[in-house]
Amino acid sequence: MRNELVRFSDIGVEPRLVKALRREGIVEPFEVQRESIPDSLLGRDVCCRAPTGSGKTLAFGLPLLSRCSDAKPKKPTSLVLTPTRELAEQIRAVLDPLAKSLGHRIMSIYGGTPYKGQISKLAKGAEIIVACPGRLLDLVEKRALYLENVDIVVLDEADRMADMGFMEPVCEILDACSRNRQTILFSATLDDEVAGLVESYQRNPVVIEIGPEEVSMDSMDHIFWRVNSSNKLALSEYVTQNCSPSIVFCKTRAGSNKLGKQLSEMGASVAVLHGGMNQKQRDRSMRKFSAQKVRTLIATDVASRGIDIQGVNCVLHYDPPENGKAYKHRSGRTARAGMTGIVVSLVQKSQQRYYKRIQKQVGISCEITEPMPELIGSGNGINPELNNREKNRKKKRFHDMDRRKGSSKVNSSSGRKSGKKRDRRQRRNFKKSKSNTHKRK
Repeated sequence: MRNELVRFSDIGVEPRLVKALRREGIVEPFEVQRESIPDSLLGRDVCCRAPTGSGKTLAFGLPLLSRCSDAKPKKPTSLVLTPTRELAEQIRAVLDPLAKSLGHRIMSIYGGTPYKGQISKLAKGAEIIVACPGRLLDLVEKRALYLENVDIVVLDEADRMADMGFMEPVCEILDACSRNRQTILFSATLDDEVAGLVESYQRNPVVIEIGPEEVSMDSMDHIFWRVNSSNKLALSEYVTQNCSPSIVFCKTRAGSNKLGKQLSEMGASVAVLHGGMNQKQRDRSMRKFSAQKVRTLIATDVASRGIDIQGVNCVLHYDPPENGKAYKHRSGRTARAGMTGIVVSLVQKSQQRYYKRIQKQVGISCEITEPMPELIGSGNGINPELNNREKNRKKKRFHDMDRRKGSSKVNSSSGRKSGKKRDRRQRRNFKKSKSNTHKRK
């Protein structure tokens, strides 16, 4: 049954913001907004469990904008804390046009950018700060800003900040803000350190829970392929080309850069995202992928939480995740907002037991099989009912692609074996793969 309150004005959002939302094409509130905005507008502390992509930014942003008071130079009155630079910039971009409609100034603060520009903006004054904890405390120590006038604090992705070890600086920041502040907390989970934060820093909060308690694994198709160094790259190229837009997760920054270079040389359209890039580079990668100027984003776990990118069809675990929780957060970049998605894990022989433990941790049970690229459809996930002719055509295309491209790209760092030997080895691997596939049929 539809909620009767279907307009922002029905839940107390002021007319100027309703008009600004309409200009942005936003006319009806999501569930998390309907549930949390009325209490937040009354100044009550709110503790909300909701998944990324559910509309949280406006859920806390609209009350914050409505209740925000004017700021003096270096003394903001509203603060949003986030775990990552990308999320901070994303929140600022969403709230900026709405803030302007009310005459409020908003700025983002995070590391990886020069201090000078941030200090200059703070000296001019800004009502709303969207910040990562580390850089914010650096600026407090430099006396570039003071927090005693902050009477509204939002903690976004609180569980992620706990995972990243930010609880101590978050508590230090909260202690420096006004004692009479309103504290609004959003998190995907409300256990462990987050529960402690709620108990210590919120006063009789309204507790709201939206959606499932954890990322649902049921909305995704999970595939685990047994691979080796000779076919891992070729499989990655095939999957990302035939099931895009896709996000590929690597363990290290160097690994992300290397894979990005290899796939680019094979003709793929890719962007790379990791913590070793400066902010302009990271923003450029995000813009390209969000606008679908590139079809594949190769990232470390920096992109596994907090980034709301719609329409991702496939997540590829090129390197294994740290644990089951990381598998969920990585995989949760697909199958969002009621959609389905495909998750492919490339499993080397030494990693099979590790992946079985991860499957147990996330509550799934999948066979680790030889690669079956014919299952991957052109941007539409798994195609289990392909006819034999189509399967053979896809196998031949993949085999030809691997023979043509793989030998010169997969192990380019090794000069010990000739390209011809690598070619022969790859052909044997895929003949074996096809033989095993036919046996199962």
